[in-house]
Amino acid sequence: MSASDKISTAGGQGLGQNPFAALSGLTLPQTNKVVVQPASKVAAAPVQPARNRGRVDILREKAGRGGKTVTVATGFVGIGLPEKEQLAKKMQRACGSGGTVKDGRIEIQGDKRDEVARILTEAGFRPVFAGG
Repeated sequence: MSASDKISTAGGQGLGQNPFAALSGLTLPQTNKVVVQPASKVAAAPVQPARNRGRVDILREKAGRGGKTVTVATGFVGIGLPEKEQLAKKMQRACGSGGTVKDGRIEIQGDKRDEVARILTEAGFRPVFAGG
């Protein structure tokens, strides 16, 4: 490689003009105007009390799964498959793992009992840690 093929890293010449020079003369507004509505015009949403939708057992299983741990929520009473699938999706997003609904049970990959219990409590169920 000859000296003429090398690129100089000395910084080169300037741009000729500063692209930000025009901004120095501008002034920004000093205050932000915030419109606040009176409390009487704000509609308060009614707070729904937590419904007692029954006990749900939360188990940790490893048997028959090749040593992998699975969190299982079982014992749902009075809810259909679509609601179980919605709960399973919510649990999967919260736990950051996969899962499924099988035989009326929600199965989440990994030991995620605390997250599953929190979601079930928010949905109005009474989660109970069962098993060992």
